[in-house]
Amino acid sequence: MKVLIVLTSHDELGTTGRKTGFWLEELAAPYYRFKHAGAEVVLASPKGGRPPLDPKSNEPAFQTDETRRFEADPEAMAALSHTVRLGSVSADDYDTVFYPGGHGPLWDLAEDPDSVRLIETIVRAGKPLALVCHAPGALRHVTNPDGTPFVRGRRITGFTNEEEAAVGLTGIVPFLVEDELKRLGADYSKTDDWQPHVLTDDQLVTGQNPASSGPGADALLALLDEVDKSRA
Repeated sequence: MKVLIVLTSHDELGTTGRKTGFWLEELAAPYYRFKHAGAEVVLASPKGGRPPLDPKSNEPAFQTDETRRFEADPEAMAALSHTVRLGSVSADDYDTVFYPGGHGPLWDLAEDPDSVRLIETIVRAGKPLALVCHAPGALRHVTNPDGTPFVRGRRITGFTNEEEAAVGLTGIVPFLVEDELKRLGADYSKTDDWQPHVLTDDQLVTGQNPASSGPGADALLALLDEVDKSRA
């Protein structure tokens, strides 16, 4: 089993002068779920190399056992320092793709043609896909073969308007994940702020927030197990 994790390369939080990037828990928790399942894990980003970490995600209040383990893990840190360039990735080489969030993806992955191409290729190959927190925003330009929005009619979640308001960034982000998914016709749902919420719709897994990243990875592994059983 080979898993691709796609991280943002964007590090500017709009015009605030503050830094952003990927959210550490949303990488670390899935990473160890996949490694424990015996998967080969490859990290990618639009620019390749070391992607930016949202500094807030590494503050003591947001650290977890898995984030501390990740930062003390030479193999994990080496992989993070040398992500492959997204444009060089072939979907054929992977069984599944996982997108962590953080605010960065709203600026780059949501608009990146290589990301759109990767997701559309994975989906049309019948492979499972997962996106958590802000990363479902990367689905905004993904379409079905007939040109309709991929998310239309699908049960989906992602970072909520209330959660964005709670972190004070409603007027800073280029779009609100909840509003955009609803605009595109998704069957959007959410739970209380900061509580885990994961949805599976056919081959698509989405998670609402950082707490949903580990459970989202578990749901993705369950889909992969179903694929393996169907091939047996």
